[in-house]
Amino acid sequence: MKSITVVGASLAGLSTVRALREQGYDGSITVVGEERHQPYDRPPLSKGFLKGELDADALALGSPDEYTDLAAQWLLGERALRLDAAARSVTLAGGRELRSDAVVIATGASPRTIPGTDGLTGVHTLRTLDDAVALRADLLDGVPRVVVIGAGFIGAEVASTAHALGLDVTVVEAAEVPLERALGRDMGLVCSSLHSDHGVRLLCGTGVSALIGHAGQPGERRVTGMRLADGRLLPADVVVVGVGVRPATDWLAGSGVAVEDGVVCDAGCGTSIPGVVAVGDVARCPNPFTGRHARIEHWTSATEQPRTAARTLLAGRPTAAPAQPPYFWSDQYQARIQLAGHVAVGAEPQLVEGDFDSRSFVAVYQRAGHAVAVLAMNQPKLFNRLRRSLTPIPEAVVSHA
Repeated sequence: MKSITVVGASLAGLSTVRALREQGYDGSITVVGEERHQPYDRPPLSKGFLKGELDADALALGSPDEYTDLAAQWLLGERALRLDAAARSVTLAGGRELRSDAVVIATGASPRTIPGTDGLTGVHTLRTLDDAVALRADLLDGVPRVVVIGAGFIGAEVASTAHALGLDVTVVEAAEVPLERALGRDMGLVCSSLHSDHGVRLLCGTGVSALIGHAGQPGERRVTGMRLADGRLLPADVVVVGVGVRPATDWLAGSGVAVEDGVVCDAGCGTSIPGVVAVGDVARCPNPFTGRHARIEHWTSATEQPRTAARTLLAGRPTAAPAQPPYFWSDQYQARIQLAGHVAVGAEPQLVEGDFDSRSFVAVYQRAGHAVAVLAMNQPKLFNRLRRSLTPIPEAVVSHA
């Protein structure tokens, strides 16, 4: 293998380059990135960067010296248009064709939108640095009323940041209980209560039927509010849509790479085409800890999966990843929420430290007598100890989840 093309210049793409070099690959590497920026850290986009406490340089992943040592060619501001998997050829939007011995798909995901937002200023999603720059400009401009659609982790972090900036914030969530799918009903209620603790309105069990806008600057139509599915009207100067993401797989149409809610992979991140692997948010892999085939949109996965994918490419056969529990964290309202493992259907959280009312606790989820996950708020030391004690979920537990 003399040449590898990595499509996607995010954390997963950079981690793939690092893993290939660490594992002894000395051939050429070309990285294609649709964004014009060098790889940067996304978690601060909804927090420190959005508040104006960090600049773009502080988000950089890797130093100039490291990029020199990695000796990869970076094609930034270039969009991959299609993949000819048989020829290992990636065609870029500008017409350039890249041929290589192997291809790594690391194109991530793009935020879902809602109807009626086209051409309406003041409506934002938050996924990229450019998204964050645009949203920050609006928030720091002193807009009084912010509405966040979606009370997932990104939506909650944006709401927390907007509140810290002194803005009037409302969060609208279609589900009756925010975060129920990720944490279960009881813990979803506990974690989402951070909003009301800080005076942020949380409206659950209703969706958005329409956004309302009025003429602003010449040629501009700016959002002024929204109508909820239950008929209520909410005024809004800025709207942030945080209703999840969809994997960036459109460019793979006709390539022969199997796609189903992401790129379908084996345990070694290999796709249905030999010599083509996938990593990061776009990759739907069997997880050796949970026993489930799924995309895991966590920062840690974007750093761990590339090691597995690199081993698969260099060995010429699938090499399964170690059975590490999935892990993520979220910082909201000066509270750190951490979750490791998988909250299987029917898993019951048991409090092992602290109490829910103080917003400082650790809970372990049990199912069929097996600890399947641990959740903590403001208890990092005990969380990390319990996280390390988790073991792969037995097949019997998975099959009944």
